[in-house]
Amino acid sequence: MNKGSVDKGIELQWANVLESLRGEVGEDAYKSWLKPMVVREVNDGQINITVPTRFMRDWVVAHYLDKLNQLWAHENPDIKAVNVFVQPDQAAKLTSENAGKATIEAAQSQAGAAKNNGLDYQKEISAPLDPRFAFDQFVVGKPNEFAYAAARRVAEASTVPFNPLFLYGGVGLGKTHLMHAIAWHIRQRDPSRTVIYLSAEKFMYRFIRALREHNTVDFKDQFRSVDVLMIDDVQFISGKDSTQEEFFHTFNALVDQGRQIVISSDKSPSELEGVEERLKSRLNCGLVADIHATTYELRLGILQAKAEQVGVQVSPKVMEFLAHKITANVRELEGALNRVIAHAQLVGRQITLETTQEVLHDLLRANDRRVTIEEIQKRVAAHFNIRISDMHSARRARSVARPRQVAMYLAKQLTSRSLPEIGRKFGGRDHTTVMHAVRKVDELKEHDSTFAEDVELLRRMLEG
Repeated sequence: MNKGSVDKGIELQWANVLESLRGEVGEDAYKSWLKPMVVREVNDGQINITVPTRFMRDWVVAHYLDKLNQLWAHENPDIKAVNVFVQPDQAAKLTSENAGKATIEAAQSQAGAAKNNGLDYQKEISAPLDPRFAFDQFVVGKPNEFAYAAARRVAEASTVPFNPLFLYGGVGLGKTHLMHAIAWHIRQRDPSRTVIYLSAEKFMYRFIRALREHNTVDFKDQFRSVDVLMIDDVQFISGKDSTQEEFFHTFNALVDQGRQIVISSDKSPSELEGVEERLKSRLNCGLVADIHATTYELRLGILQAKAEQVGVQVSPKVMEFLAHKITANVRELEGALNRVIAHAQLVGRQITLETTQEVLHDLLRANDRRVTIEEIQKRVAAHFNIRISDMHSARRARSVARPRQVAMYLAKQLTSRSLPEIGRKFGGRDHTTVMHAVRKVDELKEHDSTFAEDVELLRRMLEG
């Protein structure tokens, strides 16, 4: 301790402050964060305290500074403020023997605390990882080989190869699988690294809760002190200005610290609607890897791998039939195979082409006639004699608004698109607007038989 600047009275007061804080935070936190602090000097009511590292300084300031100020004011009214600094040469001021010991103990204590806190963060914040979504369960083909190679590079690298890694592609093509695989691989390779994986929706809800509880400091600490931050379905923050602002600052803080960020979306950064230009620019600054629609060969490979995984023999004819017929996405393809296998096991029949067609008749019919939102808009606009552009415009006249609601309703009924996706196809509207349209059309159908007939006619025309 700097004897020239700190008298015995201050040393005694400091001991009392530490003891009070020790009783509040517990022994582990005391040893990790408080014991290494050293009072250096008192000057004009300001008390200067040092810690060995910047990480420890940031942690103490975020979690204990208010309490330190409060305890010091109680102990010594002349102390008006507590300042915490990094003292890189602290060890050199000790005797060489004690310095070595103190440095090792501080490093071990800090590493252990950081590891424990990281594990707590993962348990508290991160969404659970699906054990099926590992790299060795991912079937690689031309449509996804680039995204797969980029994901493996991030998972295996000891330093950040590109920041962020941005994966994008349609629903059910493997983005989430790769995200989980990266997280699994990093956690298994180095359990001390803090890996947080969650959806953009959950990130937003956590931020809103922090605002509501006036607890944004803890929110920032949690998300800006991780080693790897993984955000799934980032398109969800479209139009959410406050969430985008916080995400932007979190993004910058992590990049500045050399921490890895991995993001997935259904569109490339440049195509994200309702997202600020500065955030788009940031998302574009790393590596953008797209996952294309599956090919027949890739779908066949996925089916074969799935059958091997569950240990069931499926004839090549059935596999080829499914690979030809179920073309939308991998999730639907695997779901179809699961249905066929489950049916065979439950009723005790062999898996044949005939039973496959019988079990999947509804799915096959839907795949034979895929309706797009664009088709729906075109058909509805023609039926109600309005322009296609009115589907995207801000006009609220009933002659335009009602057909637009019908088109939204049919898009919800006849496509597998999510509410936010449907809203974006109608001039970038919010998903709540789509929900309102669906409810409104349902109400009108109940009370207006002519309107109900119109909607049913449009449905049959689109499905036919």
